[in-house]
Amino acid sequence: MICITGASGTLGTEVARQLESAKASCRACYHSEEKAEAARTRGLDAVTIDYNRPETLRAAFNGCDDLFLLGPNTVNQTQLETNAVEASTATGIRHIVKQSVFGAAEGSFEFARLHRTIEKTIESSGIPWTFLRPNSFMQNVVSFMSPTIKAESAFYSATDGAKISHVDVGDIAAVAVRALTEPGHEGHAYTLTGPEALSYDELASELSKVLGRPIRHVSVPPADMKAGMLSMGMPEAIVDRLLDLDRFFLDDGASRITNDIMQVTGRNPRRFAQYARDVATLLQPAE
Repeated sequence: MICITGASGTLGTEVARQLESAKASCRACYHSEEKAEAARTRGLDAVTIDYNRPETLRAAFNGCDDLFLLGPNTVNQTQLETNAVEASTATGIRHIVKQSVFGAAEGSFEFARLHRTIEKTIESSGIPWTFLRPNSFMQNVVSFMSPTIKAESAFYSATDGAKISHVDVGDIAAVAVRALTEPGHEGHAYTLTGPEALSYDELASELSKVLGRPIRHVSVPPADMKAGMLSMGMPEAIVDRLLDLDRFFLDDGASRITNDIMQVTGRNPRRFAQYARDVATLLQPAE
C-alpha cells in the first residue's frame, strides 16, 4: 500500500492519478474531510490528516509500505514534516519518497535549506528514501498567473531575465510513481528539470503564440512584490522565502538541465511550448 500526502495539491493529485492508472494500491491523505469524502465517492481509499496531530499521521500511515511525502508550505514546515517522519518510523513505513526542491543539496536559498533539513531527518531515521528535487513547475502559469493573464494579458514576477529549467508536474509524478512502485530507487536524489531553460519573457512569447494575443511578462521590484503579497495576507516568513527563491533565480541558480527524468522514466520531459498548447483554453478570457 502506498500512502500519498498532499493529495489535493497540483503534484499530489497527479501522483494519485498516475498511481490509479498503474493499478497500484494507494491511500490518499487530505487536510479536509470534504475533500476526502469527495475522493471516496470516486473510489479512492482516502483519509484526513493534520500534521499538527501526529496521531492522525500514524492512523493514515498504518498498513502502508511506501510514503509519498509532500508537506504543507507553512512557516513551520520543517516541524510538520518531521512529525511525518516520526510517524513513518512508528508505523513501519519501508520507503519514503519525498518531494524536495531543486538545489536542496547546495542549500543556497531558504527553501533549499528547509528541505535539506528534512532530508537529513529522513536519512537519520534509517528508512530507505528517494528524494525528488524538481525545479519550478510549468503549472505555476495556470495555478498562480492565470488571473492576470486572462484579465490583463500579462503576468508579474521579480525574476527579470533569469533562466529557469521549468518542469512539468506530469513528469515529476512519473518519476515519483516509478520510485514508489519499482525497486532500485532507494538512496537516489533526482534533480528534475525540463529540457530547456527559459526566462519568463520567453514563456510570455510562447503563450502569445498559442493564445493568439500578446502576453507580457512584467518584472516587478522585489520590494513591490513583497508589499503586494503581504497585502494578500501571506505570512511575512513565506513571502521572504519566495523572494529569496527569486533571488536564487536571478543569480542564475535554476538554469541547470539534467537527464534524470529520461533516466528514470525512459522518455524526454515535456517542453513548455507543448504545455502551453495543452492549457491554452484555461488562459483565455471569459466570454
